[in-house]
Amino acid sequence: MPTEASGDLNGAPHGSKRGASVGSGSSGGSGHFTFRTRAPAPTGGPPLGSSKESLNFEALAGLVGPAAAAVAAPAPEAWPELELAERERRRELLLTGPGLEQRVREAGGRLPPRLFTLPLLHYLEVSGCGSLREPGPGLAQGLPQLHSLVLRRNALGPGLSPELGPLPALRVLDLSGNALEALPPGQGLGPAEPPGLPQLQSVNLSGNRLRELPADLPRCAPRLQTLNLTGNRLDSFPAALFRPGALPLLSELAAADNCLRELSPDVAHLTSLKTLDLSNNQLSEVPAELADCPKLKEVNFRGNKLTDRRLEKMVHGCQTKSILEYLRSGGRGGGRGKGRADGPEKEEARRRRRERRRRESGEGEEEEVGSTSRLLLRVLHVSENPTPLTVHVNAAVKDVRPFIAGAVVRGMDLQAGNALRRFLTSQTKLHEDICEKRTAATIATHDLRAVRGPLVYTARPPQDLKIVPLGRKEVKAKDLVRQLQLEAEEHRKQKKRQNVSGLHRYLHLLDGKENYPCLVDADGDVISFPPITNSEKTKIKKTTSDLFLEVTSATSLQTCKEIMDALVLKMAEINKYTLENKEDGSLSDPEADAVSGPPLGPSTSPSAEKDGSAPLVVEQVRVLDEDGHLRVVYPSKTDLGCAAPHMTVIH
Repeated sequence: MPTEASGDLNGAPHGSKRGASVGSGSSGGSGHFTFRTRAPAPTGGPPLGSSKESLNFEALAGLVGPAAAAVAAPAPEAWPELELAERERRRELLLTGPGLEQRVREAGGRLPPRLFTLPLLHYLEVSGCGSLREPGPGLAQGLPQLHSLVLRRNALGPGLSPELGPLPALRVLDLSGNALEALPPGQGLGPAEPPGLPQLQSVNLSGNRLRELPADLPRCAPRLQTLNLTGNRLDSFPAALFRPGALPLLSELAAADNCLRELSPDVAHLTSLKTLDLSNNQLSEVPAELADCPKLKEVNFRGNKLTDRRLEKMVHGCQTKSILEYLRSGGRGGGRGKGRADGPEKEEARRRRRERRRRESGEGEEEEVGSTSRLLLRVLHVSENPTPLTVHVNAAVKDVRPFIAGAVVRGMDLQAGNALRRFLTSQTKLHEDICEKRTAATIATHDLRAVRGPLVYTARPPQDLKIVPLGRKEVKAKDLVRQLQLEAEEHRKQKKRQNVSGLHRYLHLLDGKENYPCLVDADGDVISFPPITNSEKTKIKKTTSDLFLEVTSATSLQTCKEIMDALVLKMAEINKYTLENKEDGSLSDPEADAVSGPPLGPSTSPSAEKDGSAPLVVEQVRVLDEDGHLRVVYPSKTDLGCAAPHMTVIH
């Protein structure tokens, strides 16, 4: 029987976990099973945790003839998937595809009551059904063991009637991509007293039309850890959300792309908060109390109109630690915090801290924000460079991934200690954070010595694109993607978990693409295949000191430039840390085992600088269209200028 490999869920709730392990789906096995009416995988890939094989009823009909076709194409009122799930006591069920539309429409825009007679279900997904307007009565009573409920990309709304809960075992709820406008009592997630969703850990409400959150959400789901509200119409948070002790476990709050005008100082009561994304809203101030969140590691306030101009610059280029220190020290973040730093005692404490940092850094006259010494960058303009690198953009990328920016950085020291590992780890972190898991943009870094310019950024059919991927032999892009899909499926089965790691997480970004983007050097070799991999030819090694950087995006050119700013800043921080700490080169990275070529000599080693202030040199790279007209040059005069208050850029 043919099976269907599954990929990642685009837009799945952060940190979501499934309570049940995943099995193979053979008809006689004891693992879980997925039933799918005939359809290609929905945009963004198959469902969260689909580490199982899918039974395709119409494919079965094509193999075994009319008899099976009668089963594969039932009358609209028949639901053979439910009958089989009940007979084989299955714990997972997926309903999706165009064959589902008509049946749900004839059921009045609801799920069939028969579905709610499967009390053993742990995982239920119904996605991509434009005729599904409400789940229907009986869900809470009929599915008491449900751990994960995924109802994404349907037409649910404007409310939920009846409300979903109580669902005592539910841990993951995904209602993203629907038409929900409000979740009032009786038409929401569940009752507040007693809690209707007492075990709920992750909620994804992104991509709806919500104008307000239910005030009783903390009481309905007191153990909530992840809340995704991205892409709604919210203009404020309910005060109850930030009440002391209301959500003691909430670690991730995402509310980007809304209409939020204010963030309450009571946000400090979210004592477990680690990640806060409020980008692209209408905030004018950030309360200094935010710095009192003891576990906060990542904040994103880009795309707001902050009145504090210095803070506005910092949110686009500084690390979270620097932003929080600025708020904590009395920066004009707004809210109550503006007055927090007033008073002679706090002012004197700040003065003593500044003096101590200046003595430690040896820079008594310079003001610091978030660093004990300044980072130096020198920009080499195209006019000063006898052999500038250029990138020519082919029109073929217009409908695939049209935007690219490049830069050359010279003077990195990756040879000492764990410098290379830190550099690669930081690149991965940027991909996870500001690159939004490579959906907003993709970073690629190359050993400049192996790059032959000029470069061409183009797109090719998957069967015509050949590359030598990192750690692999030459392969066509079509075959590489297929290999990665099979590896992902095997990985899921072995690890019995819904998520995959490495390159496998980004395969869904190529779904539906007739051509794949690639960067080709003067030798005709593909050195980059975004968003998947680079070429072994230009792999970064411990002996690499000069790098070519590229950032590609399907979003905008400005996105490329902002992420390039963050990358260059991170490289400067890593390089300065390496120079100042004088790490022993014998503390090698695993990547060093594959390094070939002579080591840097004393005259060429970046760590030869004794004062720790040797600037990195950033060379401009021009991107031209097919007619030779300039599309972008990076860094321009407006780039890197506000990357960070503790950075000095020498133009």
